[in-house]
Amino acid sequence: MADRVLLTGGAGFVGGHVARALLERGYRVRALVRRPGELPPPAAANLQGCEVVEGDLERPGELVAPLRGCRYLVHVAARYSFAPRDRAAMHRVNVLGTAGLLEAARLAGVERAVVTSSSAAVGEARAGRPATEEDWPVGDDASAYHTSKVEQERAALSARLPVCTVLPTAPVGPGDWKPTPTGRLVLDFVRGRMRLRPPAGGGMNLVPVEDVARGHVLALERGRPGERYLLGGVNLTLDQVWELLARATGRSLPRWRVPYPLALTAALADELRCRLVGGVPRVPLEGVRMSRHLMHAASERAGSELGWRPGGVEEALARAVRWYHDRGYG
Repeated sequence: MADRVLLTGGAGFVGGHVARALLERGYRVRALVRRPGELPPPAAANLQGCEVVEGDLERPGELVAPLRGCRYLVHVAARYSFAPRDRAAMHRVNVLGTAGLLEAARLAGVERAVVTSSSAAVGEARAGRPATEEDWPVGDDASAYHTSKVEQERAALSARLPVCTVLPTAPVGPGDWKPTPTGRLVLDFVRGRMRLRPPAGGGMNLVPVEDVARGHVLALERGRPGERYLLGGVNLTLDQVWELLARATGRSLPRWRVPYPLALTAALADELRCRLVGGVPRVPLEGVRMSRHLMHAASERAGSELGWRPGGVEEALARAVRWYHDRGYG
């Protein structure tokens, strides 16, 4: 009989692709969902073929029961928000929830786990070289989400259970229905809302989401306990990202660039507004600060130890654009 895996976050963008990759590999997938009866159609579609069970990372003491009978755990779920009011919840879910889930898995007899971290947990490029798994972030302007992912990974690697972590860069591809910040960038290009280029100097790494999902399965089967595995594709400047998006969407590349001081001023004002009256920032302070960082990463360890190779980013962007168009997002 096929091994059963408990998967968290399967209703989301990356987690939905992980669910499909696990099923295609022959695993039985038990998907943990906070409110199964309230899933929107795209989320429900991500869980086709899975056994869906209810559970909440903010109540980890109740997770032993759904974990029983599972040989493995793949923990993809995380809370992400730019809203100041959500920062405490991100710590509860991403850090405390992960620690509690892994302890529940140990008590339930799970053999090993894969935890999804983020390339933000290695920080930016240093001295002209991409970041590697040996790196941790430096500096004090990291976003609350990125800080929570660093703390989550430290908690995961200290769990009393064999755990390895995977650190995706910025996944792109079909199915980003919420969307994630990278998906929002693609969708804004699709809708013709990008009027300005970002401040100069920054960069990011894009990777096809389907390959990130495959990397999770490889980490489950071949990853070394206590090890970290970056899952990255292509290192790009932000200008190069904008050029790829313009080609993928058929939109014109914005001519004008927003100066960093102007973007930062707007973001600080928006942050103050959200602190006073609530809501989600229209100009996220964390995003503006990250725009000046060169978030480049190297994935040689995943290649050598897991046999992982990413596909083409341009093709992944085209799949993302087509998915949005086919579903009337554009």
